[in-house]
Amino acid sequence: MTDTIFENKVKQLIDSLKSVCANYGLGNDGNEFKIITQMFLYKFINDKYSFEIRKADKKLAKVTPDNFQKALELIADDDYKFLYHGISPDVPKLKRDQTLTFLFNSQTQDDFATLFDATLLSISNDNSGIFSVKSSSGAKDKMFDQLSQFITDASQRDAFCRALVNKLVEFSFEKMFGEKYDFFATIFEYLIKDYNSDSGGKYAEYYTPHAVARIMAAIMVPKPVENVKCYDPSAGSGTLLMNIAHAIGEKNCSIYSEDISQKSSNMLRLNLVLNNLSHSISNIVKTNTIAEPYYLDEKFDYIVSNPPFKLDFSDFHKDLMKDAFKDRFFAGIPNIPNKDRDKMAIYLLFIQHIMYSLSKKGKAAIVVPTGFITAQGGIEKKIRERMIEKGMLKGVVSMPSNIFASTGTNVSVVFIDNKADNEHIVLVDASKLGRNVKEGKKERTVLTVQEEQHIIDALNMCVPEEDFSVVVTQKDIRQKNYSFSAGQYFEVKSTHTHITEAEFKNKLDGHIKSLNQLFMEASKSEKLIKQQMEGLYYE
Repeated sequence: MTDTIFENKVKQLIDSLKSVCANYGLGNDGNEFKIITQMFLYKFINDKYSFEIRKADKKLAKVTPDNFQKALELIADDDYKFLYHGISPDVPKLKRDQTLTFLFNSQTQDDFATLFDATLLSISNDNSGIFSVKSSSGAKDKMFDQLSQFITDASQRDAFCRALVNKLVEFSFEKMFGEKYDFFATIFEYLIKDYNSDSGGKYAEYYTPHAVARIMAAIMVPKPVENVKCYDPSAGSGTLLMNIAHAIGEKNCSIYSEDISQKSSNMLRLNLVLNNLSHSISNIVKTNTIAEPYYLDEKFDYIVSNPPFKLDFSDFHKDLMKDAFKDRFFAGIPNIPNKDRDKMAIYLLFIQHIMYSLSKKGKAAIVVPTGFITAQGGIEKKIRERMIEKGMLKGVVSMPSNIFASTGTNVSVVFIDNKADNEHIVLVDASKLGRNVKEGKKERTVLTVQEEQHIIDALNMCVPEEDFSVVVTQKDIRQKNYSFSAGQYFEVKSTHTHITEAEFKNKLDGHIKSLNQLFMEASKSEKLIKQQMEGLYYE
């Protein structure tokens, strides 16, 4: 089966689950997102467990899918416990009465919805140590809700749960685990595309364009590394984290994240499961990173972030004045304005938090509004000064406008590195790259693979190129008032040709003659218009 065929089958599964929701009155309902993503997660971990237990037991490996549940139930209890505990801790574990085939075979029993909900709840409890998202208080969430309760008509709950189960058994993820597929990002994007907005506010960004994420990862990880910690303080659904993890290698890194949105944290958990990073789920924390950072005392080797740019944080503004945060917010905290509080520049706090959270060898890539890189004063300039004077700036890429379909703000990516070379800071102006494509009513700029590589090579190989990239020093940036804009460092080119005095006089005479001719023609036109106007007046 080709990648494209299998990818389409996964999408069909997602569509079929949405169809069930629509048929039971939950289409576009606020709970549809939970049903779709939780059923997808249950199916995925069911098939992952089945795949792993088949590998662990040669007899089960030979059993056909139709007879798999019967074969499980014939295994002696002690032998099954041995198999159960012998599977990798990164793999979710299911008891024999928690599998999808057990539910499928139990559909005829009365009150099936109760069995369905209880099964998912027990799976959640049994796997909470690894698969639960925790809050800043340490409390852990549930993997699964009582999905049948989203149906208000109790008489339809059994049928609704049966319909979900019947859709799940029509498909298997097991082929995915046996071969290397590279469409996880596409599938995840398809899965959440109808729910990719924050109903609770503007705090969490759920989606960063894959081109931006790939560029950030490729620049940050130009060579192999091992045993590193990666972090995103505004993780959203985890696009940036997935890309940095793939660049490093899933087995070579641990993922850490914070985000205030429960919805985005659940998306991230699913993303980690899909991308073979289940071992990092316990590091997902739902919290207000700025006011209540869970990882304040941790230092990270790689930090990626597309933080919210503007947000009203007046409610916890006072909390940021704590003595514990003085070193963290070295450049200051934006004041509370009298109006337009929703435009408070919270991204400036995220930048300072990221700089504070870097290990001694740490690297970071941060998406910022392009205005940050040229602001003449204020907190913005203080942050840029710190980056330069501490030798932290590796480079900056000013991206094309509309590369984010969700915002009209021009963005740049700032790359910082505690081991940066102060004599070779690369500033790139990529604003002219890409082509516009229409997505619904909005337009977005899309980069080609070659354009992405062009940007990556400029940074990683320190390549200066006319009107595209420039390599500058710490001293150069000081002299330009700490501007990070490539355009301010491009040389102004002028073209001229040497000519004799006689040639100059001839050119000048020619221009004067042309001008006199134009003046004469203009005068004639003026007289003609005047005569026509007088004729109209007398008529």
